[in-house]
Amino acid sequence: MKKLGWAASALHSVKNRGLLGWLLSGALIAFYVILYFDDKVLPGGQLDAFARHFFWFLPKAATPGKWTFYGFLYSVAMVVGGSWVLWKYRHNKYQIVRTSVVMLIQVSFGFSVPILLKVFSQPEYYFSYFWPLKFDYFQPSTIASQPLPFIVYSFVGSLLFVPIMTLLYGKRWYCSWVCGCGGLANTFGEPWRHLGTKTQRSWKFEKISIHTVLVICLLTTALYAVGALADLSAYPRFQSGAESVKAFYGFAVIAVLSGVLGTGLYPLGGTRVWCRFFCPMAALLGLIQKLGRYRIRVKKNMCISCGLCTKYCEMGIDVRSYAQANSDFTRASCVGCGLCAEVCPRGVLRLENRWPLDPPEVSFVDILKQRAAVSQKG
Repeated sequence: MKKLGWAASALHSVKNRGLLGWLLSGALIAFYVILYFDDKVLPGGQLDAFARHFFWFLPKAATPGKWTFYGFLYSVAMVVGGSWVLWKYRHNKYQIVRTSVVMLIQVSFGFSVPILLKVFSQPEYYFSYFWPLKFDYFQPSTIASQPLPFIVYSFVGSLLFVPIMTLLYGKRWYCSWVCGCGGLANTFGEPWRHLGTKTQRSWKFEKISIHTVLVICLLTTALYAVGALADLSAYPRFQSGAESVKAFYGFAVIAVLSGVLGTGLYPLGGTRVWCRFFCPMAALLGLIQKLGRYRIRVKKNMCISCGLCTKYCEMGIDVRSYAQANSDFTRASCVGCGLCAEVCPRGVLRLENRWPLDPPEVSFVDILKQRAAVSQKG
């Protein structure tokens, strides 16, 4: 019994910003600092050498390095965490299918396929990522190094497929079903989903920070496009400036915000710090989502104000306020994880994909349904 009590206390400390939670966050941050900046904190090449020994069975063409090993650890974390999530929500078909899909995509397109491409002497490519999340896919140097099918996939996927899917199904199709960042948050990060801040101040900061990163991403992409389309050989400062911007984006956004802080702060700030405050892909999809079909429908006069929906919203949305107001809603930050509907004791919330109907149209539809029901009975 004492061991059980100690284990429960330790688990509570990890999940609720206790001492163990702080220590775990420090360990995760240290791991990402070493991963991204190993050349500054370790003797050169140690991580790559370790990865080559770890993946001794792969052919030399696969050139396994530290990122291959990281992809392996990432996949293991998602599979182990995802298996626990599948068991925890085994009664919920939506959670079972969603979690299974994102795990499968990570293991295949996020880990195995890029390695197989290199084995067959093809460029490493991640089919589950699109611009602007995969920022370098629109860079001239990357485009020049990719086969034509990969280039077409990047442009058609990023500029056509992604917006259409988001209009039809909301950003959840990507942020909760495909993206590796969201996949890690909803599997390995499940114990900390309730830690995301719900204050108005955080919402105001979120709207500024995430759209600022999107603007920086757009400007940086445009900068590279201008450099590729125009003859700027007479302007060496422009070329140097472009490289400096790329280096800054790689350091500040990709390394620090998405890795060191985005994942390292799971045990302290919840699992969607990167997705909620800084991800340019999430920002772009959120703007499109506001124009699309996806929404959370609220059953009228059913909310008992228990607050569980707000507590377990990983994106910090005050869902209860909408339920209390009997108001269906679409928030740009909502990733459609479905946990608000899962934890609601009265089934007040429902995730839907449908265009909103104005009152006269709703009334007319109801009349048609009533007539159809009467005719069937007759």
